Amino acid sequence: MMTPWIDIAVEGLVAVLLVATIGYCIVLDRRLQRLRADEANLRATISELLTATEIAERAILGLKETASDCDKSLAQRLREAEFFSREIEKEIGEGEKLLNRIIRITQAARGTALDATTSEMRAPRGAVPTAEPEVETRTASRLGDLRARVSEATARLGQLKRQHTGEAA
Repeated sequence: MMTPWIDIAVEGLVAVLLVATIGYCIVLDRRLQRLRADEANLRATISELLTATEIAERAILGLKETASDCDKSLAQRLREAEFFSREIEKEIGEGEKLLNRIIRITQAARGTALDATTSEMRAPRGAVPTAEPEVETRTASRLGDLRARVSEATARLGQLKRQHTGEAA
């Protein structure tokens, strides 16, 4: 008699274990479904990440090219600026020389004018003042030379301006 109760108890225990196994399989199935869904999401995320990485790499290459172009352009402009700086320095030096010559010519002319005025004052009233032709010729020659140099400097400045505006455009 006892055997049927043991058989029922064993079968009941097996039934409970089967129910527990079925429940655990259901829980495990749900977790596997979520894992598969997460795997799909993870694959989509990885795909998006790869796309974003490729775009970033292309953008970095573009930035490197732009930086290289800017560096070359800046170096070229710096060379041009140094060239123009030297040219302006030369022109200023020539202008200072020219100004000094003008000052010397003006002082010489004033000295000649003062000498002529002084000699006129000392000359008797009826005497005709005589100007030294050599001084007048030298002064006229210097004045012509001065005018030529001024027009040459003006032409050079015009060329520099045209070059600068032509290269800037």
